[in-house]
Amino acid sequence: MTNKPLGFALVGCGRIAQRYLDLLSGPVAGARLIAVCDVKADRAEAAARKTGVQAYSDMHEMMGAQREVVDVVCVLTESGLDAEHSIALTRYGRHILVEKPMALRLEDAEAMILACDQANVRLFVVQQNRHNLPVIKLREALENGRFGKLVMGSVRVRWCRPQSYYDQDAWRGTWALDGGVFANQASHHIDLLMWMLGEPISVYAKTRTALATIETEDTGVAIIAFRNGAIGVVEATTATRPKDLEGSLSVLGANGTVEIGGFAVNQMRTWQFTQPLAEDAVVMSTFNENPPNVYGFGHQRYLEGVVGALREGGGPRLVDGVEGMRSLELIVAMYESAATGKEVRLRFRPEFNQLGRRA
Repeated sequence: MTNKPLGFALVGCGRIAQRYLDLLSGPVAGARLIAVCDVKADRAEAAARKTGVQAYSDMHEMMGAQREVVDVVCVLTESGLDAEHSIALTRYGRHILVEKPMALRLEDAEAMILACDQANVRLFVVQQNRHNLPVIKLREALENGRFGKLVMGSVRVRWCRPQSYYDQDAWRGTWALDGGVFANQASHHIDLLMWMLGEPISVYAKTRTALATIETEDTGVAIIAFRNGAIGVVEATTATRPKDLEGSLSVLGANGTVEIGGFAVNQMRTWQFTQPLAEDAVVMSTFNENPPNVYGFGHQRYLEGVVGALREGGGPRLVDGVEGMRSLELIVAMYESAATGKEVRLRFRPEFNQLGRRA
């Protein structure tokens, strides 16, 4: 094991990249930013000026020049292009980190997993909310059996994305490259719901485009049946006005109830069990966070986990390609249900929904 910092390179310098620029320029111990790339040269150059690294407008040029000092390539491009970019980058033999969702089509996700396996590199899918302190405590209670029989779980994403957000880039809100609130904003929360309740067996969903002028939905609800008998509910919208309201998660069982609120699944709201433990008295005050925005603190913990995993192996709560594909399958099934008006059972072959399809 070496103490030499791991080198990171960014492909894509859009909205989410700003978080990585900040974190990889000091806060994440054991990591350093090497280079940035964006097909829009002005974006790459702005990111380079902010961090003092080299800018590129072609990812292959970047990797050709920096391959020897880059250990991880962070793919932060449009969701519909993540698979294409990730697969192409595996030729350099460097680990791949991709933002959610890992792809928009199941076959693309499968191809990503295969390409990384063949190149003998790890594929990290960013689901940073698994690293939130109250979420970790909830998961611990589940693993310790404190809930007993699980009854219901729900997630609520009530965020504000005005038209100006979608107008920033032509790909936003498109079927081919982005998807709607289910695929984009709610994908983290859907991952959390599955992490808590287990394997889904069917879903029924309805969507609509309420306020935004986009191809996809800005509002949707879904009811999910899980193999263990629990029911899951997803409520998601970017049509909350005038500002973000919440990103929350609730789990109800025969022996307890936990609700995590805040606008980034970061505040413990309810922690109650039929058989209390001594530690329960301090959970509400200890496992709360107050992040400045919807990104929360999870990205830093996730990146620190990546560094630790590559140095020492393992990596608790790090989502790999196989795990990332599980939540993607549910998301695609939600779109299939919304398109057909019918309940969709997993496993299935998408036929009618438009997610990830290009003309």
